[in-house]
Amino acid sequence: MPIPIGGPLSLPLRAFGITRSKMNPDICTICERSFQYVKKKRHITSGATILFADIRDYTGLSERTDAAELGRIVSLFQTRAAEAIWANDGIVNKQMGDGLMAIFNFPIRRQDHAAAAIQAGRDIQRFCGEALAEIDPGQPLGIGVGIHTGDVQIGEFSSFHSDFTAIGGVVNQAARLESQAAAGEIVVSAEAARQAPALVAGSEPRMLSLKGIAQPVEARVLRAG
Repeated sequence: MPIPIGGPLSLPLRAFGITRSKMNPDICTICERSFQYVKKKRHITSGATILFADIRDYTGLSERTDAAELGRIVSLFQTRAAEAIWANDGIVNKQMGDGLMAIFNFPIRRQDHAAAAIQAGRDIQRFCGEALAEIDPGQPLGIGVGIHTGDVQIGEFSSFHSDFTAIGGVVNQAARLESQAAAGEIVVSAEAARQAPALVAGSEPRMLSLKGIAQPVEARVLRAG
């Protein structure tokens, strides 16, 4: 039975602290901890797709922009990127100033989670590109996105707070791919690309040397627009 997360039926649940999740407003806070309460484990291994995105040249931007305007730009990026992720059934797991990390296929299950993440990446480029261009049409800001898929460890890895996250080589590689993305690019691992061939049709193949990974990594690059 679906758990009501809005309207009058949600009021008794709110009394027990059950509310809309900040990671995705389409789920509730029970779902955030489903790995612990349903599976009875602090950590689980799960197939997932990880997406990282951030504003390119943020250091230069912060040097030429006052604090109030910089805050407005970051808020706009985080809002538009989150909307793109939520629209494709992902969760915003971490927000790190000018960047974020998203997880697809947990706790919202989707068999086509790699395709969902790639579509979210495309939507991020479109949503953020349109919004940020309105701030400074003469010098539009660019977003870089990296995506990888595979098995990750999901759980609570700190005794100081109860937020869950994903860790492992897949997460690290997604972050490394994002670091290689130029403004307007979505760098997709070969593993993720193979699961969504229609979405990467016509993309550019690229071999990348990634920090901490011994062998060159094959990727596909999509560009905004």
